[in-house]
Amino acid sequence: MEDSDIGMEHTAPVWTVFGDLMSGLLGAFMLILLGVVGVQMELASHLQDEVKRRQIEEQRRMSLEKALAVPLATGRITLNNGRIGISGQVLFSLNSDKLQPEGKQLLNSLVMPLRAYLTARDELLMVSGFTDDKPIQGGRFADNLELSAQRALTVTRTLIDDGMPSSMVFSAAFGAEHPIKPNSDDTSRAQNRRVEMAPVPKTSDTKIPSHG
Repeated sequence: MEDSDIGMEHTAPVWTVFGDLMSGLLGAFMLILLGVVGVQMELASHLQDEVKRRQIEEQRRMSLEKALAVPLATGRITLNNGRIGISGQVLFSLNSDKLQPEGKQLLNSLVMPLRAYLTARDELLMVSGFTDDKPIQGGRFADNLELSAQRALTVTRTLIDDGMPSSMVFSAAFGAEHPIKPNSDDTSRAQNRRVEMAPVPKTSDTKIPSHG
């Protein structure tokens, strides 16, 4: 009897330690499992947000294509990632900010569809001017940045004169920055001399520059 009691005294602590070990392992496993579930839920949320963002962008692109179907079909403008591109040759002669008749006619045809699109989405239109990398020699403009600024302003003012509310449009100038082709030959430089118009979201801190 005494020997049996002694055996039980030696055995009991082993099972106690084993039970504590299993409890610790179970707790650690649960923590790992909760961590994995949390990561999966976060990844799923990010994936849903990305899918939703792409769906919105696709709907936006299709809406803009529909609004500009006619000028797009004639090839007078391009549409790339929501940016409406117009060749500088259509709008202006070389190193000039005076709008050509063809360019004025084109801008006039864009006002109504763009105005309807911007109104429906409560967005603004950013008009951006770009040039090639050749330095300007003489003339009215000090450099390419000034030329691109004046061209953007000319387009902006023309849109306003043709019915675009001034509160819905603003201009920006980039000069020779952000070329769409390397400035390696005359053809590429001609493509870089352009004006782009892009609908942008309206935010509470958006400030519209004066066109006056």
